[in-house]
Amino acid sequence: MTANHTPQVREPLVHLSRRTEFSPLRAWGVRLAALVLGLIVCGLAAFLLIEKLQQNPGRIGDFYYAFIKGSFGTSRKLWKMLKNLSILLCIALALTPAFRMRFWNTGAEGQTLMGVLGAIAVDFYFGGKWPEALLIPVMLLAAIIFGGVWGLIPALFKARFNTNETLFTLMMNYVATFVVSYFLVIWVPSGSSSLAKLKYGKLPSVVNDYFLIILIALLLTIGLYIYLNYSKHGYEISVVGESVRTAQYVGISVPKVILRTMLLSGMLCGLTGFLIGSGLDQTITTESVGGQGFTAIMVAWMGNFNPLMMILTSGLIQILNQGAAQISQDFNVSGALPDVIVGIMLFFVIGCEFFINYQLHFRRAQSKEAVR
Repeated sequence: MTANHTPQVREPLVHLSRRTEFSPLRAWGVRLAALVLGLIVCGLAAFLLIEKLQQNPGRIGDFYYAFIKGSFGTSRKLWKMLKNLSILLCIALALTPAFRMRFWNTGAEGQTLMGVLGAIAVDFYFGGKWPEALLIPVMLLAAIIFGGVWGLIPALFKARFNTNETLFTLMMNYVATFVVSYFLVIWVPSGSSSLAKLKYGKLPSVVNDYFLIILIALLLTIGLYIYLNYSKHGYEISVVGESVRTAQYVGISVPKVILRTMLLSGMLCGLTGFLIGSGLDQTITTESVGGQGFTAIMVAWMGNFNPLMMILTSGLIQILNQGAAQISQDFNVSGALPDVIVGIMLFFVIGCEFFINYQLHFRRAQSKEAVR
């Protein structure tokens, strides 16, 4: 090949670029459109899968009504939705400081479960022996300590040996489950591994059993937002998350920030464990957290690690779950359909974020000079 002939480099048919300007109003318009499209596709899927709708297509309105009724049909369902939202939100908030630091903490399930264990252990051994005014604060303290220690362990290994935090925290979830199983064997000699509901250590009822939990979640959201955006610690977390080298250059002790942030993350999970153990269940099983530690990861990501935005994302998840369950009940369909509906909606909601942050460029839309 001569020097005069240079090979022609062909542009790909499609390539991506990050958007530099996208107004918040337009972004919310895209999200709203994604929700509407998701609901339409859910309706089509329901029509194909639910025999009652095939026999009477006019009942498609009942499908959407059931979706809304699941969370807003009665005051009880509304309070239940707000309670579930608050617990999920608290776990997502606990993950947020670590995620902003790019410490991928996947151990919220285990940290929260250990918080439940701490609260129930105090209740089991001292319930009825101590006054409630002393018992409940000690339960709270134990839950925070248990969760904090469970979050601090992987942070110590990360800071000292640079271990993989994702795998480490994930494995800690399984260890937490085994620890709870061990204590259940000790506490329940019959071998049923099912601890009866304890009589003491119940979180006080204000308005109803859920209001105090919702209030704590709201205050925690505001407090964490201020901490992350307007405090020195929040600034250090952001710098470490952006670049470890930059943090070291400006004099920030990266190991110290890792330890402090993961301790905070674990303590917040422990606080949530206290709300579950003392405010709701008053007992413990290996399923006390119910997988919400993993769901909270998605809530935090969808909320872009913004505590205020995460109120909306956790609310969306709970509305989807309760609406899908109501559809399953009203139309007498198998448990698989609710999962399909939730999956379709999340596909559209998460997918729309791609188009908010990136734009597609097609080769045909470019000029000849650009192609060359």
